[in-house]
Amino acid sequence: MMKRRSICLLFAAMLLFVLAACGNESASGETEGDLTPVKLQLKWVPQAQFAGYFMAMEEGYYEEEGLDVSIVPGGPDIVPEQQVANGAADIGIGWVASLLPHQEQGLPLVQIAQVYQKSGLVLVSKKETGISSPEDLAGKNVGNWMGGNEFEVLALFDKYGLDQNADLSFVKQGFTMDQFFSDEIDAASAMTYNEYQVVLAEGFAESDLNVIDMNEEGVAMLEDNLFANTEWLEDNKEIAAKFVRASLKGWQAAIDDPEAAVDAVMAEAEEGSSTREHQLKMMEEVAKLVLPEGFDPENIGQIDDAMFKQTAEIAHEYGVIEEPADLDAAYTHEIMEMVNE
Repeated sequence: MMKRRSICLLFAAMLLFVLAACGNESASGETEGDLTPVKLQLKWVPQAQFAGYFMAMEEGYYEEEGLDVSIVPGGPDIVPEQQVANGAADIGIGWVASLLPHQEQGLPLVQIAQVYQKSGLVLVSKKETGISSPEDLAGKNVGNWMGGNEFEVLALFDKYGLDQNADLSFVKQGFTMDQFFSDEIDAASAMTYNEYQVVLAEGFAESDLNVIDMNEEGVAMLEDNLFANTEWLEDNKEIAAKFVRASLKGWQAAIDDPEAAVDAVMAEAEEGSSTREHQLKMMEEVAKLVLPEGFDPENIGQIDDAMFKQTAEIAHEYGVIEEPADLDAAYTHEIMEMVNE
């Protein structure tokens, strides 16, 4: 009888232990105090283009929000929208012109923040080519990487009545600036934070070059944004808001201290893939896109309705999307509103 009573007491003690353990779990099934995992899919390999996220990780901003963030590198064969849609990542970074067609195809994606407020795309030419305005592109060889990167340039042609087939030669540009240096291309596409810096590093002075800026020409399309899987977002709005809040704090820190930001990037970048000097220049230029001159720092990450609409209209005009974008479904202000509460 005593033996049976001892077994019953042992069972009761074990049951109390299990119940106590269950009581320490959150509604999501995670033990209190645990960090919530979030996967961020980059558009490309680690570089200063994404400095704010690495800075947020380095400074512990994600942990402060209760998050364990994993930053997944991108590459030429990785499509962030597909990675987020299939659940391999929770949040992705991409360009709006890439997000829109994936949404039209039915992938469960929605934009939750706009990190780059301006386009970084320019057309750069040597002064000797005489291209001082878009009209001067007539009769010239104009390069672009194509594959979805060409639509701002096409909109520029359209604005100035230039036919890409009859009035000029619109050619595929490689991912180096060799064609520009060898004069195979008169005007080359360049990102202010990357290829344009490569040209300057080659020994060209800014006074040797002419630049056509898509923002100034009114044909800019929104670039680096944050988007989420709509199904994941439905159950994780607070998590998304925490992630965005920490990320934007990271971006402000990166802008305030570019040296530290580049340290954080270089710690994650593949050895030999870039130089610290190039990453510093990239950080300086990226800062101008995230926080343009005269832009209120309080509005970093906000989605500009007019600019999103302009991007969507250009995308529709040039066949990126077959039907006009459903702007109510394409993006949401809700997460940014939660960030700023």
